[in-house]
Amino acid sequence: MKKVFLSAIAVCAFGLANAQSVKFGVKAGVNIATLTGDAVADDVSMKVGFNAGGLAEIKFTDMIALQPEVLFSMQGARTVDRSNDIVGNRFEDESSVNLGYINVPVMLKIYPTKSFFLEGGPQVGFLISAKSKNDYTSNYVDGTTTVESETVDIKDNLKTLDVAFNLGLGYDFTENLFINARYSLGLTNVYDTPDFLGGLGITELDAKNGTISVNVGYKF
Repeated sequence: MKKVFLSAIAVCAFGLANAQSVKFGVKAGVNIATLTGDAVADDVSMKVGFNAGGLAEIKFTDMIALQPEVLFSMQGARTVDRSNDIVGNRFEDESSVNLGYINVPVMLKIYPTKSFFLEGGPQVGFLISAKSKNDYTSNYVDGTTTVESETVDIKDNLKTLDVAFNLGLGYDFTENLFINARYSLGLTNVYDTPDFLGGLGITELDAKNGTISVNVGYKF
């Protein structure tokens, strides 16, 4: 992972040295994130988060550019379990895993037309926060409702580095304003298996990030 990060820095440095033009910018948008893998419940669903950060567009020609970015990104997943008892009381357990990353993607952009672009490239993510939250709601037949919440810090159980590969597309409305959509496919397991699970012979809990993001940005 360290080699991937250093290679990305070297590629960006080479790009700056050979650039036709360089623009800096900012972007922000919505994440639709989930987790996939053997350690993920079958009923897991996507959760909505956000991302925001800065970028540099390094253009080599009118058709080819390199775009390194630094983004804060909220990811994770959620599940909702609903049940009834025999007298009609209704219960809901909503669980969510909320992961905060500083992501550093390096995207190769291809412009088949003046404004439309395709993009792809690697990403390294640095975990800065991880919490598991459960909201328990009970609706009783007598009309009363109770709500209980529990939040647990799970950062110590997760790996601090995440590697992904991104694919996306976008459109430049003007020389400055653009929109893009991207899918980030996690390549590494987010879990750092606890010692007690290792003692049971379980060496790995498999779960990977998967994130769709839609952003609006502005280049200066």
